[in-house]
Amino acid sequence: MQRLVLKELPRYECLVEASKQFPDLEPAACEAFMHLIRASEEVMRVMNAHFAAHNITQGRFLVMMLLLEKTGDCPRPTTPAELADLASVSRATVTGLLDSLERDGFVRRVPDPTDRRQMSVSLTPKGQSFMHDILPDHFRLLTRLMGNLSDNEQKTLSRLLTKVSMQAASLSNGGGTTPA
Repeated sequence: MQRLVLKELPRYECLVEASKQFPDLEPAACEAFMHLIRASEEVMRVMNAHFAAHNITQGRFLVMMLLLEKTGDCPRPTTPAELADLASVSRATVTGLLDSLERDGFVRRVPDPTDRRQMSVSLTPKGQSFMHDILPDHFRLLTRLMGNLSDNEQKTLSRLLTKVSMQAASLSNGGGTTPA
């Protein structure tokens, strides 16, 4: 699904002028929001092209990343419910992704030996190999996307985006008021 994004963002002065007609319009907030949306769309366009070049979708990639064997003390989900929770999607969405990944030989689901009502999910050797092949290119792309920011700017951006995400979560959970 392609979203509409303005080719050119309004100048700050235009937002100030519009705020005279719409007192709830905070020019700095509006400008920052439009830049956030523009950056998000551009990044997703690059990432979708990257995933398409590797014949995978972002959702399937995310599930496989979550299942990837990691070194150290990184927890790894093993059930569809854990995957759904970590990916912030419904169990039905994860089931659909797992169905297609299993059909393509990237994951396997087996009944949990201690609770046969539960399924344990893992990457197959083919899935592990696929991820090890795609990840170097993936990480190079992420580095290039963020390459014009210094380490401090990247950390600042992460902190700021975390604050925006937390505020959005608060508003979506009834923490804010929305006019009728």
